[in-house]
Amino acid sequence: MSGAIQSKIKTSLVTADSLYHRLVLVVGENKSGKSAVLRDVANKFNMPVTNVNLEISALLLDLTNKQRSLRLPGLLGEILNNAHPFVILDNIEILFDKDLKQDPLRILQGISRNHSVIASWGGYFSNGRLQYAEPGHSEYRNYESVGALIVTMDGWATIDSENINEEAGQA
Repeated sequence: MSGAIQSKIKTSLVTADSLYHRLVLVVGENKSGKSAVLRDVANKFNMPVTNVNLEISALLLDLTNKQRSLRLPGLLGEILNNAHPFVILDNIEILFDKDLKQDPLRILQGISRNHSVIASWGGYFSNGRLQYAEPGHSEYRNYESVGALIVTMDGWATIDSENINEEAGQA
């Protein structure tokens, strides 16, 4: 199955290149194999996988809480400035930290204007809705309009849909 998922990620990346947000989200529950699939894709392209939690947490250490909230999107952009034609992001959980007061999907969309981005998303995609965490959890997010191409760990992908632009929130 991972070979089929890798193929859908690659096809989604090519398709995303013509969209406003060049963002491909690899969606699955925790421990579903997203990291392994991203590493395999990265190896095929001879590219690194950026561990967002590790990179961002190191940059936030010396900042106050207010500075962390204000500077987070810019810091992520700085990390990716010397990126290859596209970037692969894994371990993005820090973006959901409620103390940082950020909208993780909007941050990813923002950086996908300057870079094609493949990012892991720990959650679910069902009936056109993207979800992170469970309702009631402090980091819970639920999006109806995603503005990204989706590849799920069960093998479904937006590119399987007849209307890619509508699914990607581009209509």
